[in-house]
Amino acid sequence: MLSGCASIISWIPSFNDVNQSAKITDVRMAVDQLDCAKPQHIQVKRIQDELRWFELYSESAGTRNQDVIRVIKPMQATVGDFAKMVADKDGSRVYCDLKKRAMQEQAARAAGVILGRF
Repeated sequence: MLSGCASIISWIPSFNDVNQSAKITDVRMAVDQLDCAKPQHIQVKRIQDELRWFELYSESAGTRNQDVIRVIKPMQATVGDFAKMVADKDGSRVYCDLKKRAMQEQAARAAGVILGRF
């Protein structure tokens, strides 16, 4: 019976957290400010660091925050691929623009979920 209750608890969404809300907004801002005409690696690293902070904070806040960690995983994968591509030299303008658009959509969806909690 206790193991059944534990599995139900893992599906209960986490509550609103002002630090998570602020950080996902920082992520959106960093993506929005990405300028593909400027060196890309440092900008992508900033986005990657913001997402990592969010993940570490959420892990530290407890197991009830697994839902929001799952929300940012797709974006972490996108940013990670982008970071690998531009580690040694900038990607093309078209590549950067496509990645930026994908990250904007992912960040907006993640922010909607995270800021929409009560």
